[in-house]
Amino acid sequence: MATKGEQTREKILKEANQVFKCKGFGATTINDLLAASGTTKGNLYFHFSDKEAIGLEVLRGEQQSFYRFLEQAFQGKSPAAGLDNFFQKALEKQSRQGFVGGCLFGNTALETSDTAPVFAGLVQEVFAEWIRKFEQQITLAQGVEQIRTDVSAGELAEMVVATIEGGIMQSRLQKSETPLKRSLETLRKVLELKTQPHN
Repeated sequence: MATKGEQTREKILKEANQVFKCKGFGATTINDLLAASGTTKGNLYFHFSDKEAIGLEVLRGEQQSFYRFLEQAFQGKSPAAGLDNFFQKALEKQSRQGFVGGCLFGNTALETSDTAPVFAGLVQEVFAEWIRKFEQQITLAQGVEQIRTDVSAGELAEMVVATIEGGIMQSRLQKSETPLKRSLETLRKVLELKTQPHN
């Protein structure tokens, strides 16, 4: 069972995650984090040296959570079904959030790429792993002719991730599933995805 101190630390990180998603790292203040977590300044500084330390810990936690999501979301009866399952899970994940906050990694990439190399480096790792997973899955699908083969798996993987991120951003802006849903439907067509295995 977690100690009271561990519970406080986890609550700070959980609430900070939501605040950072909605306000960004730069615009978030210590007072914002105190208000969201309901803790005292003394407690917060006992666990974290500053706002940047909290931000990095939030990003690392999200990184591990996202890697677990990648492992689970590509499950399917065929490589193409695994890709289709990922698209559906991504839409469900954003829908559960009410299309508020978007993608923490995409948000952070835009905000910190030119100003905070440590943050940007961590986010770059996440995107590289995401693209690598897609490339791996697309290669499997190409091997059984369930997806177009005239474009390399690496190029398709980069295009897929960029399209999903754009769809998430538009859905966040409009507070609607329509942009992301439409982006995913377009990906299925562009990829020529065949979710039913050949007989």
